[in-house]
Amino acid sequence: MTGNSLLQIAIYVITLLMLAKPLGGYMARVYQGESVVNRWLAPVEGLIYRLSGVNPRQEMRWTHYAIALLLFNLVGALMVYMLQRFQGALPLNPQALPGVTPDSSFNTATSFATNTNWQGYGGETTMSYLTQMLGLTVQNFVSAATGMAVLVALIRGFVRRNADSIGNFWVDLTRSTLHILLPLSVILAIVLVSQGVVQTFGAYQTVSLNESVTYEQPKLGDDGQPLKDESGALITEKVVAKEQTIAVGPAASQIAIKQLGTNGGGFFNVNSAHPLENPTPLSNFLEMLSILLIPAALCYTFGRMVGDTRQGWAILAAMTLVFVTLVFIAVPLEQEGNPALQALSVDQAASSQQAGGNMEGKEARFGIVNSALWAVATTAASNGSVNAMHDSFTPIGGMIPMWLMQLGEVIYGGVGSGLYGMIVFALVAVFVAGLMIGRTPEYLGKKIEAFEMKMSAIAILIPPLIVLVGTALAVMVDAGKASVFNPGAHGFSEVLYAFSSAGNNNGSAFAGLSANTPFYNTALGFAMLFSRFWLAVPVLAIAGSLASKKVIPAGPGTLPTHTPLFVVLLIGTVIIVGALAFFPVLALGPVAEQVQMIAAQSI
Repeated sequence: MTGNSLLQIAIYVITLLMLAKPLGGYMARVYQGESVVNRWLAPVEGLIYRLSGVNPRQEMRWTHYAIALLLFNLVGALMVYMLQRFQGALPLNPQALPGVTPDSSFNTATSFATNTNWQGYGGETTMSYLTQMLGLTVQNFVSAATGMAVLVALIRGFVRRNADSIGNFWVDLTRSTLHILLPLSVILAIVLVSQGVVQTFGAYQTVSLNESVTYEQPKLGDDGQPLKDESGALITEKVVAKEQTIAVGPAASQIAIKQLGTNGGGFFNVNSAHPLENPTPLSNFLEMLSILLIPAALCYTFGRMVGDTRQGWAILAAMTLVFVTLVFIAVPLEQEGNPALQALSVDQAASSQQAGGNMEGKEARFGIVNSALWAVATTAASNGSVNAMHDSFTPIGGMIPMWLMQLGEVIYGGVGSGLYGMIVFALVAVFVAGLMIGRTPEYLGKKIEAFEMKMSAIAILIPPLIVLVGTALAVMVDAGKASVFNPGAHGFSEVLYAFSSAGNNNGSAFAGLSANTPFYNTALGFAMLFSRFWLAVPVLAIAGSLASKKVIPAGPGTLPTHTPLFVVLLIGTVIIVGALAFFPVLALGPVAEQVQMIAAQSI
């Protein structure tokens, strides 16, 4: 790894950690209802409550909080579904794009409502401006705010004592959107527009090519179907292209919240590798920074709200150590490239590495370091946006983002959801430590008992179950195998990556799998639904249980949860669970492919 590589990684990580405290402190003040925060938005917040009939002073039990959350997200998913189905008859559709198919509409509606943003479609050829804005962008805000609301409810469970309520979902949702996500998105969108990210309602632009392009394509009959000769072979015709259609639209507004809300759904098909979605090194840095900004800052928010910032710093330290370690694995692997593609030096002797590293599938504008760093960041968070094609990474290089998702999206993770997932692992860690010393485990002054462990087990085991069962089903049935065009270990990795992405609400993909089919749209849609809400509801149940308990003063046998020892214990718990669940299946995919690659080198 070069000095330039180390500098780029260091600047990114240091900037992220420096911003965690000021933003985290601001968010803590927002959720604690301090009147000094955004006074100019207070009238807007009050108007929203009046128009929606919400009493902000009326709190909810955890069951009512969960019902409100589920109903709100169900309505949102239905609205996105209907927008897609009828977009052909709706305004703001200058390209006259038709309605989307039922299975794709279900998949996309589920994807954006669950903060996954898996995309089985090409945005510029499928979605109208109205669908992108009113459907997808709105869900980018409220799905992210939903995860933040669940986290705040869990924090209240630790703070309160002998209480039967954990807050008001509508208030938490509104404050997350209005005071945090919206202002940050406006600022970022303006900066992105200054860098060249498009933001327009105009129709797609047609421009003349500097050089004409000649290619062959199937000749179509009067019925629109490809013509064939007597032997059944396709009849082709030469086409000379002198013009190109450039897709534009209101992209910057969606790009800002897709990154800040750890959504990841791109306006264009190739996501943040598109020059009109991510045009400059500065836009690349800011978008990549935005992916982890709120998840990292929420760790400090957590510490402030529980009255001990050391607790938040400990969790942030655990996340950062895992993140940096995996970055330092992924980047060198991509820089070294494929050993089977050894370049020849001047004297025709094979060099030790691929010339220039593994640049396949990567943007020349950003290079290997920024591509690999983005890949680790987007899968450490449940973001899923890409500025390079993960399918073209080296086998182990591609396994790093895959395994980060399989850890449960808790290394930073999604806004809110990543931290509450990591807190669940912290509960398991203190429970295991309590068993070791024969003492009832405690975390932040609350006893961790059987109910909390049952809910934690559900939250931790549901994603691996969804991933492993879904992958097994896909490689067993013909409908699943029909979309796999790469044979052997890599094809298996593509299917495993897809279900790892959907089962952990990430949304990124190995590009070689043709997933826009009724089978994958349906299977991945249900995977996204279960993985989002089968985690959120148990976490709310834990919040309700903790809120009803009294606070126990720390004693001689209490395990300190802000020390380096606990950081190591927490990291070990996360990695061991991920290893036990996924190492066997990873051995069938990327590990086997790595062995095959090395074997090809030695031939």
